[in-house]
Amino acid sequence: MTFEDALQYLYAIAPPFHEVGAAAYKPGLDTMRRLMAEIRNQKSEVRNQTPVIHVAGTNGKGSTSHLITSALAASGMKVGLYTSPHLVSFCERIRVIENKKPRVVPEQYVADFVESHKPLFEQLHPSFFEITTAMAFCWLAEQQVDVAVIEVGLGGLLDATNIVTPVLSVITNIGLDHTDLLGHTLAEIATQKAGIMKPGVPCVIGESHPETTPVFLQRAEECGILGEGLETTDCRLWFADQCEFLRRQRLRFAPDCELHGDYQQKNMQTAYVALAALNQLSIVNQSSINRQLSISQSSIAEGFANVVTYTGLRGRWETLCEHPLTICDTGHNSHGVSSYIKQLNNLINSQSIVNSQSVNRQLHIVFGMVADKDIDDVLLLLPADANYYFTQPNSHRALPAQELLAKWRAIHPESTAKAYPSVAEALQAARAKATPDDVIFIGGSNYVVGEAIKYSYS
Repeated sequence: MTFEDALQYLYAIAPPFHEVGAAAYKPGLDTMRRLMAEIRNQKSEVRNQTPVIHVAGTNGKGSTSHLITSALAASGMKVGLYTSPHLVSFCERIRVIENKKPRVVPEQYVADFVESHKPLFEQLHPSFFEITTAMAFCWLAEQQVDVAVIEVGLGGLLDATNIVTPVLSVITNIGLDHTDLLGHTLAEIATQKAGIMKPGVPCVIGESHPETTPVFLQRAEECGILGEGLETTDCRLWFADQCEFLRRQRLRFAPDCELHGDYQQKNMQTAYVALAALNQLSIVNQSSINRQLSISQSSIAEGFANVVTYTGLRGRWETLCEHPLTICDTGHNSHGVSSYIKQLNNLINSQSIVNSQSVNRQLHIVFGMVADKDIDDVLLLLPADANYYFTQPNSHRALPAQELLAKWRAIHPESTAKAYPSVAEALQAARAKATPDDVIFIGGSNYVVGEAIKYSYS
């Protein structure tokens, strides 16, 4: 079986979420537990429990996972990383960072894993994500990583990754996304995310909020990790935006970061508190030797400053071209889009100096979404005075470009926006119209960004 054969087989027996949306979601942990139990019976090398840092949240969980991973790698550790979805290649989902260099799971491993476990898949009927998660757990265990950073796929409580008992749980923030699956209020969604919190396991919450904080406090009390006060030594729950020690430390510690989105400041804050929490823990490595993690300030600064280089992260306020300045970002819901709109407006509203002359930049936006997102809310956030090139990713979930254009014109009847059937055509049209001093922004969906990256480098 080749790598391409393996992916085609998986797509056939278990269509992935990026293709069919909610139909691919299989809540509950029974199948995942049975799948891993059977695999462990066959593979002795995956029976050892790899220490795990488990990361959930509506937005920022990918960036936060990479920031934590990069700092751990900078401290000399061999770190496993599992995230989703991928932007260009399936293999991006599963990585090992060793000696500060990332490598993805080999295509041949993917092919061999699928081929050797086909009877098991056909017996248990796991989802695409359950199979991918099992593959990640196996490969990272076989690589004997010191620690694995595991990003939740969807929600938390019923997510396939939630069979782990981590050494630390992290929940970045709560926003309204996947409301058809997770709930229609922030409190309901927070309940799902809080499901990754485990008895006795410390937890870092990135952002406090009046609707979600009580949910986390209640779950922390149930898990026995809530002390008398948030700053006391007996408390093992931290809200990153309320940590006094972090505010004191930031007077001395303000690292640079390869992630240039303004919103990354919150993710850096969450990652920093998570790393500070890890410094207080003892974890067990593959040799069952207790070791105290020691992550220095210099390692954190180095990791943050080199997070893209060390981990291979893509698509977060990433510059694809300098002239015209072309930026892409994977923010794909109202909470995520709102986090970069201010920065985008500031970029355009500030005049640039070219050849000693002041030049007003025009903004060109290549934008596409999938049909199950909060499309109307997102469109209301977008600047009205940009040039729009609405498009659609190559996915069954994609909202047709003409429908997206119609929704935009319902808000802005005088708009001259146009629709394009592919990301490549939309980007080509934007490049043709933009001057070297203009700005092109690409966003709306992970899949739009992934196709833009692939097109830009083809």
